[in-house]
Amino acid sequence: MTRRLSVDEAARLPEPELGSGQPGLDELVTEDCWRAFLHFGRRLFDVPDAPDADGLLLPYGTHAFGGPREFTLDLTRQFEISDSNGDHDRYVQVHRELRYGPAPALKALGSFDSWFFHDAGDDLDDRAQALTERAAWATIRRLRPTENRVYQEQV
Repeated sequence: MTRRLSVDEAARLPEPELGSGQPGLDELVTEDCWRAFLHFGRRLFDVPDAPDADGLLLPYGTHAFGGPREFTLDLTRQFEISDSNGDHDRYVQVHRELRYGPAPALKALGSFDSWFFHDAGDDLDDRAQALTERAAWATIRRLRPTENRVYQEQV
C-alpha cells in the first residue's frame, strides 16, 4: 500500500519533483514546470474523506498583482484541512507561479482556469492532455518564465 504524504510535506515537494539532471530554475521552460506539476499532482496526500478535498487548479491570464501587467500561469494544488472534529477548517494551496514579461501574443490568450479534483472520477492524464491541446499551450509551452516561484498559503 502506498503511504499517503501529509499536507505539511506538500510545500517541500515541487522543487525536488524536477529531479536530478534537470536544468536550474532559471533555465526551465513552461513545459518542464508542467511535467513536474503533473508528477506532483499524481502524489497521494492524507486529506479528509470529503468532496473536493484535493484539487489542482490551472489559471492563466494577464494581471497586475501590485506591479506591471504580466502574463501569469499559476499551477496550484489545493488541500482541504479539517479541524479536530473533522469539520472543514481551511484550505492550503501550494503554488508554482510562472510569470512572463509583457507580450501581445500572451495578452491575446485572455484568461482561463480549470479545476481537477481527484475524487471526481476524472483521469488526470486525460485532463492534462486536453489542456495541452488548447491553442494557448502552443504559445506558452516553450517560453522561459521571467519569474518562477513556489510558495504555500492558507485560503
